[in-house]
Amino acid sequence: MNSIPACPVCSSENTYPDDAMIICPDCAHEWNPSESNHAEDGERVVKDSNGNVLADGDCVLLIKDLKLKGSSTVLKKGSKTKPIRLVDGDHEIDCKIDNTSIMLKACFVKKA
Repeated sequence: MNSIPACPVCSSENTYPDDAMIICPDCAHEWNPSESNHAEDGERVVKDSNGNVLADGDCVLLIKDLKLKGSSTVLKKGSKTKPIRLVDGDHEIDCKIDNTSIMLKACFVKKA
């Protein structure tokens, strides 16, 4: 029986260990099984670029300029969001900046 966990992204069982990381060759997802994205009660934990835990209603700042996909608009570094909402998916943050609704990855923001 295989003691290596299946990939949490694509559920493939073709995963293999590489030092402390587990790698899925099918979708190229890498993760450390000792680091969990879920709290003890099963709730998802989202952290900003500095490692601070984010919650619904927090305001965040962008840490770099971001070009909006499909648009010529650029969100400037240091732009502050309205209160955020955490959602599931690869873009964890749903928010508004300058009256534009966008979804952001937590690695591009820091808690205000």
